[in-house]
Amino acid sequence: MRGFDGTLDGDGDGYAVRAEGLVKRYGDKRALDGFDLAVREGTVHGLLGPNGAGKTTAVRILSTLVRLDEGHATVAGLDVARRPRDVRARIGLTGQYAAVDEVLTGRQNLEMFGRLFHLGGKWAKLRAGELLERFDLVDAADKGVGDYSGGMRRRLDLAASMILAPAVLFLDEPTTGLDPRSRGEVWESVRALVADGTTVLLTTQYLEEADRLASRVTVIDQGRAIADDTPDGLKNTVGGDRIEVVVAERSDIAQVVKVVARVAEGEPEADEAESRVHAPVTDRVAALTEVARTLRDEGVAVEDIGLRRPSLDDVFLRLTGHRTDVTETKKTTKKATKKTKKTEKTEEAAA
Repeated sequence: MRGFDGTLDGDGDGYAVRAEGLVKRYGDKRALDGFDLAVREGTVHGLLGPNGAGKTTAVRILSTLVRLDEGHATVAGLDVARRPRDVRARIGLTGQYAAVDEVLTGRQNLEMFGRLFHLGGKWAKLRAGELLERFDLVDAADKGVGDYSGGMRRRLDLAASMILAPAVLFLDEPTTGLDPRSRGEVWESVRALVADGTTVLLTTQYLEEADRLASRVTVIDQGRAIADDTPDGLKNTVGGDRIEVVVAERSDIAQVVKVVARVAEGEPEADEAESRVHAPVTDRVAALTEVARTLRDEGVAVEDIGLRRPSLDDVFLRLTGHRTDVTETKKTTKKATKKTKKTEKTEEAAA
């Protein structure tokens, strides 16, 4: 991809980001513990995991904000440890929360970012105009950002990260806190960027987000990559279609397990907390018909019954033993990051 300054990025091997054996320690804790990653040029690559898995630490290292302790990483063909300044000239970064100034207008924000990147007044205005149009913000360009919707702010934040037309864009939880409509607006903007050749590394806890945007997904847990494949490939690891039954009375779960076992391809799983039984099946329609008929004949009250395909949530549960939790409280997040915050600030200042 050709940057705004006319330079060519990448080392010709087809990968925009490579990481091998990354280790990052904070005291006696390893935020990354031998993390590997390979992101192809011109794609969206999802980095999926719960809070504390190492997603943000990986992005901070790859964007040169934090120094790695062990391992090797390149971005746009450049070594992040040896050539951090050159890497920064070829990347964009959008964090979990919008970094734009709410007092300024959208146009003023982008012009300010342009000057911070040494474009000069004329070029900063030109680039701001291009980005406002690209991210569908022309009508709101001269309004204060404080009056923007959540989706508009995030699109403006994306625009700011694209001032220098970076080869690689890091999106760290870009839709955190947004409503579904605003989240969809951000997704459309990301798709447009990739269509123009930008490589995007997307960290997220939203399984639907990774499923819809990413052509490949790396699952990270406890600082290590534990799976890497296409979304469909990951889903195939947990089997095909599944029958799912939710009963009105928990006391009926054992009986439902026996009925489902007759048509299942594997051992049925019961979730007593949710009064739910599910199992993989091959002949989906016949299995559903048989289970529904038998439960009716045996007088079991069913609240819901149906077939569903595996989701990335199923993949995550199978790989890690727990589901992602996107409603984790700020208190928990602060507790998890308390020990690392001071060290990260020191490293960012020194970088």
